Amino acid sequence: MQYIITAYDGTDEKALDRRLAAREDHLNGVEERFAKGEHLYGAALLDDDGKMIGSVIVVDYPSRVELDEWLKVEPYVVKDVWHKIDIQPCKVAPTFMELYK
Repeated sequence: MQYIITAYDGTDEKALDRRLAAREDHLNGVEERFAKGEHLYGAALLDDDGKMIGSVIVVDYPSRVELDEWLKVEPYVVKDVWHKIDIQPCKVAPTFMELYK
């Protein structure tokens, strides 16, 4: 099942520092999960000044249980970067899914 995740970083003065400290681990995990077909695409959310303030990720897991298992080890969760996470089921259009065949 596909899901769209919108995750917002904390808003305290150390939020960007936490994100940058966890970023390499986060990107390594994304690369691994992309290769497995679990993460389809993602982007950093930016404020008006171009500062990273969150993430949007489209994922494909067999169920919400597997998605939640990933979130338990996701560096941006473990290292207190994401403070608010919204998860919604979605369906990626077939045209975009052709990229993964």
